This record gives sequence, C-alpha cells and structure tokens, in this order.
Amino acid sequence: MPERRAIVNPVKGKKPPRTGSIAIIAATDSDLQMMARQTHVPLVKERKLYMSRLRIYADQHRRFSIVGPVVGAPYAAMIVESLGAWDVRQILFIGWCGGVSINVKAGDIIVPASAMVDEGTSGHYCDPTCRVALPARQLTHQVQLALEHHGAHFHNGTIWTTDAIFRETVEKVRHYQANGALAVEMELSAVFTVAGFREMEAAGILVVSDEVSDYRWRPGFRTPAFKSARQQACQAALTLAGCFGVQEGPD
Repeated sequence: MPERRAIVNPVKGKKPPRTGSIAIIAATDSDLQMMARQTHVPLVKERKLYMSRLRIYADQHRRFSIVGPVVGAPYAAMIVESLGAWDVRQILFIGWCGGVSINVKAGDIIVPASAMVDEGTSGHYCDPTCRVALPARQLTHQVQLALEHHGAHFHNGTIWTTDAIFRETVEKVRHYQANGALAVEMELSAVFTVAGFREMEAAGILVVSDEVSDYRWRPGFRTPAFKSARQQACQAALTLAGCFGVQEGPD
C-alpha cells in the first residue's frame, strides 16, 4: 500500500489571523475591490498571503475573510490549504468563466453543480482517475438563495476546469460541450477537491466574461450585462458571508 502522508503540511503558525469560519476567494482583483466597496462590515486586518491579500472584516455580529486575486488550480489549492489551517470551514469562490454552452452568454451567472477535472492538482488529493469534483450541496443551495435575494438569474450545472487558458482548442470545446459543460475556468475543480480532502465546504459563483461556444473567442468584459452580473455576484457572496461568518466581535 503506498505511503500517502505528506512531508510538507500547512501550518497554523504562532499568531494565526482570526479569519472567521467563512472565506470568499476572489479570482480577480476587480471583484476583490468591488466587494471591499460594497460591504458595510469594517475591515479589521489586512495582510499578505503568498501573492494575494487577505482582508478580514468583522463587527459585533459577523466575521469573514476575503482573499485574492487567485489564478490557477495549484495556487487556489495553496490558498484553500492555508485558510483551512486557520480554521476556515467554508469557502466561497467567485470568479469569471468562458461560456462553452450555446445557452450561456456573457453576463450570465453560473452556480456550479460539479466541475470536470482538466487540471493537475486534484489528482494529488483524490484518486487520480477521478474526473469530476463536487461542491458542498448545502452551501451551494445557500449561494442560490443569496443570488435570488439580489434578483439574480443563474444557470446551475457542470463547468470545466482547465490548466491552460490558451489551449481551449476546438476539439476540447466540442468534447466538453458533448459532456454538458456550461463554461470553462481555471480553479474550481481543485477548490472543491482540496476542500473535500480537508473536510471543508466549498461552493462557487461564476460570471460569464466571454464565449467560445461557436469556436471563436467573443469577449464580453466591457458589456453592461457583465458588470451588472458581477455586482450581483459580489453582493450575494457578501450576503452569504455575513450570514455564515458569525463570531464574537472585531479585533
């Protein structure tokens, strides 16, 4: 039987930050800044976390963290591991994605029900033959309720996670379309897998920023629909964090 104990493990440290039990991982700095502008909960601590910034928000009723930017499955795994070592138990990932299904357009919101693994990180945390990663069902349901609260319409289904943003070939897009993928992005299957391995809950919100469904690239980053969807997604993430991030008082 193979020896699967890790030699290097995440450590809590002598003075771990009081992150709260829930953390939002923002793939982009733009969404990190948008949530900072939207929240009414005071920022009580900020520090560097690898190449990202960890921001902790707290008042007398709630405590939660936002960390970002985060790009790619290996780096997302590092962030999830560190947050888990600091007693974060729930992860909400918010990012952008490319529409793969013809039914998905720029400015749409997706709540992933599963993520097809096309990245190299997940296999180190689960059976290497595993091709699908799953979010936490109850947390995903709460994400949907938060989006509905802010009047957002969304798709619920499968997404495709890849390591190579510039190798979304026609052949691959056709393959994942045939297998029901709504969109493609670079982190979520690893986030789900690592969180499950560490007995954490994870869920995601994706905003469609561009489209490849007709085998041509159609950017949608500047459309009003994309900006509006990002605002709704960020508001929903903060609502969820405020509800789950209950802890005693600010620092």
